[in-house]
Amino acid sequence: MTLRSYPKVELHTHLEGCAPPALVRDLAREKNIPLQGVFDAEGHYTYDNFAQFLKVYEAVCTTLQTPQDFYRLTRAVLEDSASHGVVYQEVFLCPDFCGGGDLAAWRDYLAAMVQAASEAERDFGITARGIVTIVRHFGADQGKITARCAAETAGDFITGFGMGGAEDYGRAADYAYAFDMAREAGLRLTSHVGEWGGPDAVAETLRDLRVERIGHGINARHDADLMRRIVDEGIVLEVCPISNIVLRAIPPGTRHPIDQLREAGARVTVSTDDPPFFHTTMTAEFAYLADTYGWGPSDFDTLNQTALAAAFCDDTTREAIAKRLKPEAQ
Repeated sequence: MTLRSYPKVELHTHLEGCAPPALVRDLAREKNIPLQGVFDAEGHYTYDNFAQFLKVYEAVCTTLQTPQDFYRLTRAVLEDSASHGVVYQEVFLCPDFCGGGDLAAWRDYLAAMVQAASEAERDFGITARGIVTIVRHFGADQGKITARCAAETAGDFITGFGMGGAEDYGRAADYAYAFDMAREAGLRLTSHVGEWGGPDAVAETLRDLRVERIGHGINARHDADLMRRIVDEGIVLEVCPISNIVLRAIPPGTRHPIDQLREAGARVTVSTDDPPFFHTTMTAEFAYLADTYGWGPSDFDTLNQTALAAAFCDDTTREAIAKRLKPEAQ
C-alpha cells in the first residue's frame, strides 16, 4: 500500500481554503471578477506573510457567490481528498461567505453543499461533515450571527462549531456567547489557537470557550502546566505541519514540533488546513512525517484512530469509517 492509498481521517480543513486554483480562475472568469495579486506566474496562490494570506483567502471567497458555486467547490474538494486516501473529512464552513450570515440564504448554500457531499460519498467513497466557523477578525457580534446559523441547521451534516481567522483579534471570552449557543444546540466545539498566540491564549480558549479540540495548538508546548492539562483532559490537537512550516508559524529551518507534542502525551491528529495555499495534500503530510521522524504504519494508524475517536460524527458513522481503516478493507 502506498502513502497515497493509505486510508486517512482528516479533521481540520477550510472548505474555501481547499478551493483548487483552476476552479477559482474559472469562477472569476465566469463572473468577470478581477483577481489582482492572487496567483503567481505558475497559477498558484501567492502571498508573503500571514496577513497577505488572509487577504488572498478572502479574495478567493469573492468568486464563491451562489449555492451552485459551493456545490462545485464541495464536490471538487472531496474528490481531490478522496484521491489521497481520505475516507472521512471535516470541513470548516463559514456562513459569512454564504449569503453574509443571512439564515435563509445559508440554508440554500448548505443544501447545495450537502448534496455535493452526498454525491461525493456515493462516487468517491469519502464521508464529510461540516463545522460552522466564526471568522474571528469579523468580530464577536458577527460571531453571534454565525452561531445562530449553526444552531438552526445543526443535524446530520452540521455537527460542530469553531472559530478561525486572525488569532490576535479580541479575546476568547468575547466569543463565549456564540459558543454557548452552539453548545446548547448540541454541536461539538473546536477553535483555532496557539498557532501564533502563546500558551496563555490556549489556556483562555479552554477556559472561556470550553472546547474539546484545538486547531493547531503548537505553542502550548512552551508551558508544561498547560501541556499537562491538555494531556489530562484529553484535548485533541488538530495539527497541520506543512501549513505551519509554510506560514512560518515555527522558525524557518526547524522541525515541526508535532513529535514533541506527541511525546508529551498529547492526542495529535494531522490535517492539511488549506492545501492548495501550502502545496500540500494528506499524502504529502504523511510523507513529511515519514521522512522527518521515521513514522510508519503504526504511527499513521494511531493518528487515524485518534482522529476518528475525536471526530464530530455519530457512532454509526464512526463505526462505518473504522471498518474502512482496517487493512483487510483495502
